[in-house]
Amino acid sequence: MTRALGVAVMLLLAAAPVAAQTAAPPDSLLDRLIGQWVLQGTIAGSQTTHDVSFEWVLGRGYVQLHEVSRERTAAGAPEYEAIVYIARDGRSGQYACLWLDNTAAGAFEAEGIGHAVAAGDSLPFVFRISETESFHTTFVYDRRADTWRWHMDDEQAGVWQPFARVTLERR
Repeated sequence: MTRALGVAVMLLLAAAPVAAQTAAPPDSLLDRLIGQWVLQGTIAGSQTTHDVSFEWVLGRGYVQLHEVSRERTAAGAPEYEAIVYIARDGRSGQYACLWLDNTAAGAFEAEGIGHAVAAGDSLPFVFRISETESFHTTFVYDRRADTWRWHMDDEQAGVWQPFARVTLERR
């Protein structure tokens, strides 16, 4: 009997990490991102077009964004490419975003992780760079048009500087 109890406890302990990995509850904002998009607008003062895809990964635990600019380097590589993971904490409702791109490859610095609390149909992610500087990336969903706008701004000592204004439309 003791051996059976020990085996049962071990099975329960082994199952606990699997239970913790179950998908977050349905999220209408993240679900609305899923699909293939064309991003167009201004980034760092230049007009640009990127192809963007969003998909659920790892058992619907994360949304993966893959963004690739159509502009190319002299070697033929994309000028810009990013892989981004977005998740939502089912308990707090807070969102987190890990942004990885080819402009600043590094060792998963804290600056690459943003946090947001949904405000209506927007996700205002804030990436803390230092005590006095933050980068804001706000995803705003337009239900009527089924499009997204991204506003990206640098904030230094309370002064905001626009970085990007782009729109995503479904392909």
